[in-house]
Amino acid sequence: MTQDLLSPGFLRRIGAIAYDILLLLALLMMLSYPYVWLTGGAKPGLFVKTLYQLYLLAICFLFYGGFWVRGGQTLGMRTWRIKLVRNDGGPITWAIAFKRFAFAWVSLLCLGLGFLWVLYDRDKLAWHDRWSGTRLIRLPKN
Repeated sequence: MTQDLLSPGFLRRIGAIAYDILLLLALLMMLSYPYVWLTGGAKPGLFVKTLYQLYLLAICFLFYGGFWVRGGQTLGMRTWRIKLVRNDGGPITWAIAFKRFAFAWVSLLCLGLGFLWVLYDRDKLAWHDRWSGTRLIRLPKN
């Protein structure tokens, strides 16, 4: 089997990301109710606003990290038949998940170039794949 058959393409990755973002946005809205209730809709100070942003970031990490650690697939990845694996074949740990999550933010903040890198990389790896020692594989149809 060639590497092209094992690695998902850019559009498949984007499909999984889009599906996961919809789910994550619903979760973030639901888990933001306590913040809205506590602040009463008033404009918070910098400290409270920063705490809220860290809270949202932690929810994002727990969403992705939890799925990656427990089976290597988010719901979007499952739908698009993609699985996260380590390059050395070991299990995805919370440390690996954190590294991948943090590097994915770097990939995104560089105007998405880290994600677009899949189009040019010989192994179809994004920056955060390379830096975290992981890769996405395409699963066969059942």
